[in-house]
Amino acid sequence: MTASDTSPSAWVIATRESRLALWQAEHVRDLLQSRFQRTVSLLGMTTRGDQILDRSLSKVGGKGLFVKELEVALEEGRADLAVHSLKDVPMELPEGYVLACVLEREDPRDALVSNDFAGLDALPQGAVVGTSSLRRLTQLRALRPDLKIEPLRGNLDTRLRKLDEGHYAAIILAAAGLKRLGLAKRIRQVIEPEVMLPAAGQGALGIEVRLDHPDLLSPLATLAHTPTWLATLAERAVSRALGGSCSMPLAAYAQWTPSEAAAPGTMALRALLGHPHQNSQVRAQVSGSPTTPADAEALGQEVARQLKAQAGPDWLAALVA
Repeated sequence: MTASDTSPSAWVIATRESRLALWQAEHVRDLLQSRFQRTVSLLGMTTRGDQILDRSLSKVGGKGLFVKELEVALEEGRADLAVHSLKDVPMELPEGYVLACVLEREDPRDALVSNDFAGLDALPQGAVVGTSSLRRLTQLRALRPDLKIEPLRGNLDTRLRKLDEGHYAAIILAAAGLKRLGLAKRIRQVIEPEVMLPAAGQGALGIEVRLDHPDLLSPLATLAHTPTWLATLAERAVSRALGGSCSMPLAAYAQWTPSEAAAPGTMALRALLGHPHQNSQVRAQVSGSPTTPADAEALGQEVARQLKAQAGPDWLAALVA
């Protein structure tokens, strides 16, 4: 028997083919190869979410369009794991699939990118701002009702190109993606959560596998960053309890005190729910010291309960109409 006969089989990562998605998959590939001395390759794929750019995600099937083809590759055995931006992962995974781990979070905040203006307050009255996120739109309208908010779809490079072509005075993007691609210099203002609350899971990477691939679950678990995982579990629990999707103007962000690196500590979970047709919001916050997934999800469920109580049945009905 040769040495190659006894070598462990290669792992294959399914990934979208955008520059940011490939960076994320390559980051996970390098971690796996370094830690387990195993060959890891990438299977690049174009998803329906990447192809449909003329309509909002809420009208064509939601963020699940970014992960479905990757899950098919897992099911067919063409890939062993899939790397996702956690905020793009639906709250309920298909039967037989699981998030094996969540990696340490990058900057979770939103960022304003502009070639001419230093921040939200510097934008002139009536300025055109690009975003297709209902969460961002709701909060922008509350902050600056005078702004003209226009849809913005496409990968990160496409969005920046549209800004540079003069279609917008500014655009709102996730700070994490810009920083991962070495584009932090494009950021004119990092928007603090007190001003614009992030999306559940924003800035974090999740690794999805099939449950019938147990040989992967144990090694992948060693990549998990427990403070990030507990925080994002709490955030995603808010969304799950509300039936959250990209058609719901919902924000949720959990922050450790004194810092995530110091966890276990105290986690403050904040959430915001906008009205689909009115310039109205409700907010809720709870604090706790979760040490287990169940603890974290319980915090999320309590925040969701508070949001529901404040919003009332008519508001909630309008969200799913």
